[in-house]
Amino acid sequence: MLEHNGKTYVCALDLGFDIIRGKWKAVIICHLADGPKRFLALQRVTNGVSQKVLSECLSQMEDEGLVSKRVFLETPPRVEYSLTEKGAELVPAIKSIEAWSLRHYAEEEETAK
Repeated sequence: MLEHNGKTYVCALDLGFDIIRGKWKAVIICHLADGPKRFLALQRVTNGVSQKVLSECLSQMEDEGLVSKRVFLETPPRVEYSLTEKGAELVPAIKSIEAWSLRHYAEEEETAK
């Protein structure tokens, strides 16, 4: 058993999946792997996430040390999000799951069209 932030986990895998759980976190990591993005750019590429949910996900990911937020002192203010070293370490695992999905389920996608 593991404990993290007051929660108990069955194993390290359970903890890892809890940190990236949800519809958007892995997608955000995937898009930030290409480089820093501004909030609205992230919202556009995630295609469907609300501002509230995106803001919550980014905040949670920032708290976990996966994402960093850089505020530029400009008028109007500009904010960019990027992966930390810790967040970047997740990219190969997420890309591997993405490749697996394409390998095994891309045919279903083509058939549905």
